[in-house]
Amino acid sequence: MSRKIRWGILGCGNIANKFAEDLRWVEDAELLAVASRDEKKAIEFSGRHKSKLAFGSYEKLVSCPDVDAIYVATPHGLHREHALLCIAHKKAVLCEKAFALNSFDAKEMIEAARMDRVFIMEAFWTKFLPQYEKVISLIQSGEIGEIKIVQADFGFKASTPPNPRLFEPNLGGGALLDIGIYPVFLAISLLGRPVEIFATMKPFPSGVDQQIAIVLKFESGALASLNATFEAVTPVEATIAGSEGMIRMTNRFHNALGNVELLKNSEAVDIGPIHREQGHGYQFEARHVGDCLRKNLIESPVMRHDDTLLLMETLDKIRTVCGIRYPADERK
Repeated sequence: MSRKIRWGILGCGNIANKFAEDLRWVEDAELLAVASRDEKKAIEFSGRHKSKLAFGSYEKLVSCPDVDAIYVATPHGLHREHALLCIAHKKAVLCEKAFALNSFDAKEMIEAARMDRVFIMEAFWTKFLPQYEKVISLIQSGEIGEIKIVQADFGFKASTPPNPRLFEPNLGGGALLDIGIYPVFLAISLLGRPVEIFATMKPFPSGVDQQIAIVLKFESGALASLNATFEAVTPVEATIAGSEGMIRMTNRFHNALGNVELLKNSEAVDIGPIHREQGHGYQFEARHVGDCLRKNLIESPVMRHDDTLLLMETLDKIRTVCGIRYPADERK
């Protein structure tokens, strides 16, 4: 593995743009190649982000001998196919969330990577952001005592006509996998595997969820109240209430601009500065992948395979409770 990680990007959509922009803040990485099934789109994307190579097929990208790692940025319904393609060509994979459409596909992807000794990690950027690390530090130091309640939301109004990606079952459409995954991730990252799941949703005509409300119960007795919607703008905030205090994650809790507040007896407590950088915040996970590759790891010690499987299994159970099914579920 060379000192500088040479990245390829598979898929040239909006989130790929943000990742490509943030690679410039990773000192020991470069964007070498991009690929789209639309060659003109790949060339335009390459020119904007100054990659050396642009391909009109994903097969050409994964066959490029100079690419060390590939960021899979296609819709989640295509992640299994594209991650397996990368693994078959021995390319390290950073796969956007949702990692797969269900836990069955996620296990197949992880097992393939383990068998071929190839690195794979779910691109859950929130887990690598400085404010998330601050929250974990506050909890581990006992600042809020035992967690009792987690509340989190994510909502925006989908465009009219709606983007097909948001509502197409074959692509894993629906609020849960697109944005509800953030509140669910936060709850289980703090409290572990839920022992009971309650959920209800409003369906879109295609059968996927247009909005969803979820309650998770944990072995400790803690509860999480979570919701996601494509029908309304919500605060996109999270509250973690414990026996000794409360943490508020505000200003879009999942991203790099989020703020963290610690309150005890309803009064704010100084928690010190939170590290901030230019960019969208994807550079933190990219740096981590580079560190893992230089250590010849096939699994991140931060976003572990078991973390991804727990998240996918929880999402599967929520969908079962609500009656949300995808054609990919028939492969189980």
